[in-house]
Amino acid sequence: MGGIKSIDNIQSLLKAGADKVSINSAAITDPDIIKKSSNYFGSQCIVVAVDVKKNKNSWLVYSHGGTKNTGIDAIEWLRKVEQLGAGEILLTSMDRDGTKLGFDLDILAEANKILGIPVIASGGVGSIHHFYEGVKDGGADALLAASVFHFNEFSIMEVKNYLKKNNIDVRI
Repeated sequence: MGGIKSIDNIQSLLKAGADKVSINSAAITDPDIIKKSSNYFGSQCIVVAVDVKKNKNSWLVYSHGGTKNTGIDAIEWLRKVEQLGAGEILLTSMDRDGTKLGFDLDILAEANKILGIPVIASGGVGSIHHFYEGVKDGGADALLAASVFHFNEFSIMEVKNYLKKNNIDVRI
């Protein structure tokens, strides 16, 4: 569900059985929602989704599904959302999303240098090896992919077995 804008929205989702909720545009509009929801529900429930695009030698944050440039520096924003109480970051490279060129390993590595919370890599998976790179080279704690699974290019179990075979700790 997109469009989380309030504590009530979060509470409804958690009561319906969700373990975590992801906040993106609302966090940009009202960063205090991160702090309030983290204090109320616990940071383990609060994932802040951050959509980024490369801008010369840095990255900018985009909102509304990666369509609106906020002008916010991505590294500064990642630091801020962690300080406000985010329990995880869902980091999507909008430059890579849908390209099948692999995760943006540079922004992943930068995020992992500055953050003490888990980072979920998103955007760009096209081969099974990209999952390995996301963890090994990008430092991701978790990985997200969509089209490669929707179109049965490989299965989740194939990915897990590949990662396990390459010494990445996964639940089988």
